[in-house]
Amino acid sequence: METLFFFSQLNMCESKEKTFFKLIHGSGKEETSKEAKTRAKDKRNRLSLLVQKPEFHEDTHCSSSAYVAEEKRVSPEEAVKWGESFDKLLSHKDGLEAFTRFLKTEFSDENIEFWKACEDFKKNKDPQNMMLKAKAIYDTFIQNDAPQEVNLDFHTKEVITKSITQPTLRSFDAAQSRVYQLMEQDSYTRFLKSDIYLDLIEGRPQKPSNLRRRSRSFTYNEFQDVKSDVAIWL
Repeated sequence: METLFFFSQLNMCESKEKTFFKLIHGSGKEETSKEAKTRAKDKRNRLSLLVQKPEFHEDTHCSSSAYVAEEKRVSPEEAVKWGESFDKLLSHKDGLEAFTRFLKTEFSDENIEFWKACEDFKKNKDPQNMMLKAKAIYDTFIQNDAPQEVNLDFHTKEVITKSITQPTLRSFDAAQSRVYQLMEQDSYTRFLKSDIYLDLIEGRPQKPSNLRRRSRSFTYNEFQDVKSDVAIWL
């Protein structure tokens, strides 16, 4: 004799409705501090992406090809000079681009992007534009959990945080100097031994770099295009 099982259609529907409600509205529990921090960081990342240029999201291979095309014009004699000092490397447009490309392969390009943003910031003459760019630098590189947070000591960060509402052209000098020293003592030494640099001084064609990530923050050129629209910071 077969046994038949009957299920309450009403109960099944009720269960599905409750499940759907939980998926849409959550369990009703308050967010933990960790969840709140995660949401805040995601929001900052989305804001950063909103103000970036469309071409910044193009395939990384295209970006690599652009570097290759640019660096092919560098003479070995010029590239050799970059090995004389870190200042000579950064003061040359092609040297700066080659070094930036190298840092991308090490996933530490936030350092050079911060340094370039600070160089651009010090050229400001308009007070309102200076405040906007200072805010952009702080949100992108300085504050805790920033999209491309640079490695700074607590005291340096604290000084910047306190002065960010009324920035001066020297607001980021200490932080920029710190990052400069880190790159000079660490990354620059490895750059001089890298295939990117050795290919240049030997006159060999540059090989495309296989970058595994895209930066999610501003680049130096994007800082130049910051508009005086306060709404983008809300």
